[in-house]
Amino acid sequence: MKMPGGAIRGISGAIRALAIDAVERANSGHPGMPMGMADAAALLFSRYIKFSAADPQWSDRDRFVLSAGHGSMLLYAILHLTGHADFPMAELKNFRQLRSRAAGHPEYGAGGGVETTTGPLAQGFANAVGMALAEKTLSAQFGAELCDHRTWVVAGDGCLMEGLSHEAAALAGHLRLSKLTALFDDNGISIDGAVSLAQSDDVLRRFESYGWRARRCDGHDPDAVAKEIENAIADERPALIACKTVIGVGAPNKQGTAAAHGAPLGAEEAAAAKAAFGWAHKPFVVPAHIRKEWRKIGARGEPSRKLWLRRLRAHPQRAEFLRRANGELPRGWDSDLRAWQRETGKSRPAMATRQAGGKALSLLAPKMPELLGGSADLTGSNNTRAGQKTVTAASPGGGYIHYGVREHAMAAAMNGIALHGGFIPYGGTFLVFSDYCRPALRLAALMKIRAVFVMTHDSIGLGEDGPTHQPVEHLAALRVIPNLRVWRPCDAAETAACWRLAILRKDGPSLLALSRQKLPQSGGGKSADLCAKGGYLIGGDSAKADVTVAASGSEVSLALAARELLAKEGIAAAVVSVPCLELFLAQSDAWRKKTIHPKKPLLTVEAAHPMPWHSLAQSASKAKTDFCGMTTYGVSAPGEKAFKHFGFTAKNIANKARRLLS
Repeated sequence: MKMPGGAIRGISGAIRALAIDAVERANSGHPGMPMGMADAAALLFSRYIKFSAADPQWSDRDRFVLSAGHGSMLLYAILHLTGHADFPMAELKNFRQLRSRAAGHPEYGAGGGVETTTGPLAQGFANAVGMALAEKTLSAQFGAELCDHRTWVVAGDGCLMEGLSHEAAALAGHLRLSKLTALFDDNGISIDGAVSLAQSDDVLRRFESYGWRARRCDGHDPDAVAKEIENAIADERPALIACKTVIGVGAPNKQGTAAAHGAPLGAEEAAAAKAAFGWAHKPFVVPAHIRKEWRKIGARGEPSRKLWLRRLRAHPQRAEFLRRANGELPRGWDSDLRAWQRETGKSRPAMATRQAGGKALSLLAPKMPELLGGSADLTGSNNTRAGQKTVTAASPGGGYIHYGVREHAMAAAMNGIALHGGFIPYGGTFLVFSDYCRPALRLAALMKIRAVFVMTHDSIGLGEDGPTHQPVEHLAALRVIPNLRVWRPCDAAETAACWRLAILRKDGPSLLALSRQKLPQSGGGKSADLCAKGGYLIGGDSAKADVTVAASGSEVSLALAARELLAKEGIAAAVVSVPCLELFLAQSDAWRKKTIHPKKPLLTVEAAHPMPWHSLAQSASKAKTDFCGMTTYGVSAPGEKAFKHFGFTAKNIANKARRLLS
């Protein structure tokens, strides 16, 4: 290991000192990683990353992702030192405290320069793959005059152990994302101790097999790191630079050990560490000459930004580029979709909602070049392709990505695409495989980003593939993710309406749960607009009804058929379609009481676990309630027989409703 000298030693020392000080003051945090990667990070920002602290949202800036989010003080120190307005010293002093922008792990939206929320290992790495993919595709569509930047990611041993990094790295290599460079903090330490306790594979050879350039260097030698960065920039492949570092470098008793990872060094060890790298200043004090150097680094990208603004003003696609960069929708984007929604209410076609979703996309894609779709090797089943050209390494300007059997990488890359800007990503798989996507779904909801997850084969109605592929608990598990809207439309018109609402939503992700089997048209084309309320009366009058039946998806048509059976006996039933349960629960009391009479018995019907419906039953009805749902796994049988086997028939629903009245 060669410790840096000269300018890099001074500016990297500021990162180390601030990381030590903030963790000590908070009595919580991870000092070791920022201390170990300070030299490589200081070099990266001082010479290579294109950014402007004065305009951290500049569209053509390089993206920097700290996938090893536990080392957040590395990022916060750099943002502060370079002059980002959102990270004054007061925020660093308030590290990990309530309402601090300097949260325990980087949080998107907390301030300029934080490109994504990281912490769950490898999520940031896969986000970076999505960002690099978005840059390559957007550059192919608008030209390098408007889009020509790199994506940099710092990842740790844990990031590269996680299976997600394997999926994402393979995708990046396949698509030859040459402007993606990962700096691997190769310190050989994890929480349990030496990485060798659990790992013996050759990371560099693994990445080479994915199609990456992969090299190792001394992470504390700026010249060695610079050489590898230059080689990475010149290569036509994505690059992994394994920076061999010492975790907590300088701390005499803790460096190179797990003790430096996730706890304060302690006053004595902190002082000794600072002395080791020549830092003789009080906590949170940065000498004027070092601060001046960092401010120069923060302004280094200003000439590039001003040249870019000049090119943008003269560019013939300026208005379209800005529209997409700002997330604005094109004029008339939904006119054909709304016309088809109305038409289905009249023609009343029987079709699977996955097919209706495909039709909706075919009407949206020609008018929305920002739609960047894909599927995890289930394109024909998900109906997610609407005539777009395939995004390939040689021809990246298309609108459809073949993610392969990589559901987790797909979801996390979609997050990166959304964060990059210029696109609205959507991707498909089976609902049962949402389990593979869940960490990325949660982060999309946490970050409040617009992405659409298309999950088909939504119940036991998918049939013969059996319980391994039939989702039961999945809707319940997804609905409890805060800020994720789960849509389960009952027919073609509702599917069109739900797709429109998913596109309109800017403050969080949407998930469409769509059927494999054909469903009848249950409601009118215009009434489907009421999907925006989450739930609405699709049959009967709640005020005059003896009982209310609330359902979603394929069970709505069964509830309507049960209503007809009950009517023959003189029992009046109101049927409520609930395409988005969590949105309906968020409506005003007036709307919910108008839709579900609070003094009438309530039966809820869904071919899934009934747990989420308890909230509806408790809040909507003071009378008797019951559920028709799934509490066991499914069965391998044709879909209609599986429905009958578990009691999802009009007759059984009518019987349950009748019993509520007795």
